[in-house]
Amino acid sequence: MINHDPFGAHQQLKADSIGSVSYYSLPRLNANVSRLPHTIKILLESLLRNCDNDVITQDHVLSVANWQPQGSRYEIPFKPARVILQDFTGVPALVDLAAMRDAMKQLGGDPKKINPLIPCDLVIDHSVQVDYFGKANALLLNETVEFERNAERYEFLKWGQSAFQNLRVVPPSTGIVHQVNLEYLAQVVFHNKDKNVCYPDSCVGTDSHTPMINGLGVLGWGVGGIEAEAVMLDQPVYMLVPDVVGIKLTGELPPGVTATDLVLRITELCRNFGVVGKFIEFYGSGLTNLSIPDRATLSNMAPEQGSTVSFFPIDDETLSYMRFTGRHADLIDLTERYAKEQGLFRTDTAPDPEFTQVMEVDLGSIEPSLAGPKRPQDRIALSEVGPTYRQMLIEPTGIKGMGLFEHDLERSGIVSRNNADEKITHGAVVIAAITSCTNTSNPSVMLAAGLVAKKAVERGLKVKNYVKTSLAPGSLVVTEYLKQSGLLGFLEQLGFYLVGYGCTTCIGNSGPLDESVEKAIVDNDLVVSAVLSGNRNFEGRVHPLTKTNYLASPPLVVAYALAGSTALDITREPLGVGKDGKPVYLKDIWPTPWEVAEVMRQFVTPEMFRERYADVFTGTKTWQKVEVSGTELYEWNENSTYIRNPPFFEGMTTDRQEIQPLTGMQVLALFGDSVTTDHISPAGQIAPGSPAALYLLEKGIEQKDWNSYGSRRGNDQVMSRGTFANIRIHNLLVPGIEGNATVYHPTGEQMTFFDAAMKYKEAGIPLCILAGKEYGSGSSRDWAAKGPFMQGVKAVIAESYERIHRSNLIGMGILPLQFIDGESAKSLKLTGKETFAIDISDASVPQQVVKVSATAPDGTVTAFKAVSRIDTPIEIQYYRDGGILRTVLKKLVD
Repeated sequence: MINHDPFGAHQQLKADSIGSVSYYSLPRLNANVSRLPHTIKILLESLLRNCDNDVITQDHVLSVANWQPQGSRYEIPFKPARVILQDFTGVPALVDLAAMRDAMKQLGGDPKKINPLIPCDLVIDHSVQVDYFGKANALLLNETVEFERNAERYEFLKWGQSAFQNLRVVPPSTGIVHQVNLEYLAQVVFHNKDKNVCYPDSCVGTDSHTPMINGLGVLGWGVGGIEAEAVMLDQPVYMLVPDVVGIKLTGELPPGVTATDLVLRITELCRNFGVVGKFIEFYGSGLTNLSIPDRATLSNMAPEQGSTVSFFPIDDETLSYMRFTGRHADLIDLTERYAKEQGLFRTDTAPDPEFTQVMEVDLGSIEPSLAGPKRPQDRIALSEVGPTYRQMLIEPTGIKGMGLFEHDLERSGIVSRNNADEKITHGAVVIAAITSCTNTSNPSVMLAAGLVAKKAVERGLKVKNYVKTSLAPGSLVVTEYLKQSGLLGFLEQLGFYLVGYGCTTCIGNSGPLDESVEKAIVDNDLVVSAVLSGNRNFEGRVHPLTKTNYLASPPLVVAYALAGSTALDITREPLGVGKDGKPVYLKDIWPTPWEVAEVMRQFVTPEMFRERYADVFTGTKTWQKVEVSGTELYEWNENSTYIRNPPFFEGMTTDRQEIQPLTGMQVLALFGDSVTTDHISPAGQIAPGSPAALYLLEKGIEQKDWNSYGSRRGNDQVMSRGTFANIRIHNLLVPGIEGNATVYHPTGEQMTFFDAAMKYKEAGIPLCILAGKEYGSGSSRDWAAKGPFMQGVKAVIAESYERIHRSNLIGMGILPLQFIDGESAKSLKLTGKETFAIDISDASVPQQVVKVSATAPDGTVTAFKAVSRIDTPIEIQYYRDGGILRTVLKKLVD
């Protein structure tokens, strides 16, 4: 008989509001757990509560209870409380589940077993694009186009909501997944009423910015869609118990400095420190001076920092925010009692936890900043942006340089728009976007943006006619308090009209520029800028024509829209000339913290949150009219260009597979450092003439209806053609060429990645990829693994990997290898023309050192060793079966 409480830790907690509720006591397990980081305590509680001596054993519990800062790391199975999804990753996840139902039936099993067994929430936020802007009806127009483009996808999601249990869908035009999670979905302490047991809320999400919820004291992180599907089917997340880096915060932010400035500094520090694959946990007296929205901003950018989570423990600020956002008093009472009983409640007087490593940050040292032009970790002090822009233009092409010559710097063009002509030069801000849950979840910076706009309008300042302005809040609440405070009107006078409730510019859904602006940029080959309050600025992500992209706080977005150029030093030079003929400087229109606090006190209330979230699952009338069938199995439409039955389970049997050596592999791509999942599988526009565009044209789809790659992730034919189709990707097999190009080695022909991959597949030649550091950084994009799988890639050999992408590769049956420290493709003088073989067998163990041979066309053999980044025993099983979903399906059939 399975003993579900082998440690006698099951206890009763008295709560005034709900009576007696059961829980699993950490102090009763081991009084010494008080020394543990809060994040480790939450992992431990999950193991203790779910210990069945089958999947989760007593050894798992005891090993984590005895976690040591410098101790060995071992695999544990973690069961999160729930799963969150967004539609770009949620659609392919539900497509896979629908395909699994078909496969289950074919294998003789019960299709109904393919069903979420834990709570799952899918928020539709990634589909709205900024087609219309700068006018009062932009929101309505963009919503109309969104539904026209995505009707098929939305019908599928509604079918999924009816076909699968435990799945709720938050309709479009409601908000951004992480902000909705922060303001409404997250419980902090989860009360399972069926079992009358409470435990820490936790989640995994199919979006890399899921850690934003860490700011509320909820442990959560991003996983690939394929791993999330396994969790939905009641499989644990198998993970190595992490190192925990403590970041001690002291002091308080200076006046005029925002949480955005702080997160950009933290991101810079963490990338230099090295936190990939580690947990970050904040502690210290400085936490008392950071609100929950401030903390959430820091937690949101965990993936940019490189960490798995960036966690803030539960404390008095947490309880205040729960009241502030209208959470029920019963939940707040339970949260306080449970957290204090379990040692999960932070106070300034409690002893510091033990950490693997420690960093210290004085909040008083933070200064106004931007990050860019190509990576979020490349912070620049605001005072240095303008003065260094010209030098950046002429630096060699790279992470920061644009590779222009001196004689190129004076190029300019003319934009004729709105009955006016404006000169446009290098550095012109052509996109200024208040966007992304990173910042729109924080009332202080949103109100500051409104106050900057108010003071600018009162001074008579205007935005240049070439700037595309947009406001895309992460929830309906933001619009409400901007309206109530009267600040929305001032933002609108500067062109910041509401364009939608979704990720928009932050994920590349910035929409087209005005034709005259685009012509001026292209005709004069100008390097122009986007300034956005988002979390990522990778090449080609925000817009194809903005080569320099900067992350900034919302009030600085407004300031740069007024200045019109990132080549301007806005700390010293005027933003413009006021109606009195005098220059207006940034300091003249920047609000004080006290001004912001007073507006917040008056106009941001718990009632706003309660009212706006009362009907969060209802949706607009257009959503309500979407009709779907109630069938158990999805009725696939072979002519669909959005939703197709994927080939991932074709030919599958329940027979045991064996790991075989990989031989005869040609190199599809040779990459340098920092190749992101955006480079591998872009989410934005489908370029004319690309393989995906040609496929859609063959299907009778006109260019205006192509939509984006992200919206078509339910169609494997589009996505396989879109793999490596980023216009800014640099494949060193074709030096000097930027974009979708590689070499078909047997003939030396240059062609697109997809065309080459299909020729290799026809010839029966398997493929591999060579890469540098941080391969697969960025979004938790499962198609960045599915796409290479579809193209015939069997292995990747890189200097290092981002955590989620490494996991996704294994999840699709692709072998991730890592060069031995100090070695690289360059140091081994690999050209990419070699034929590769990897000596791996069914006897493999985690992180095994394997032999690799690379045979050059002249017969010269380069032999070297590499580390298999199959890190855990369960990942070996996933790889053996050809991917995680096949493993899960076999288990369910059996």
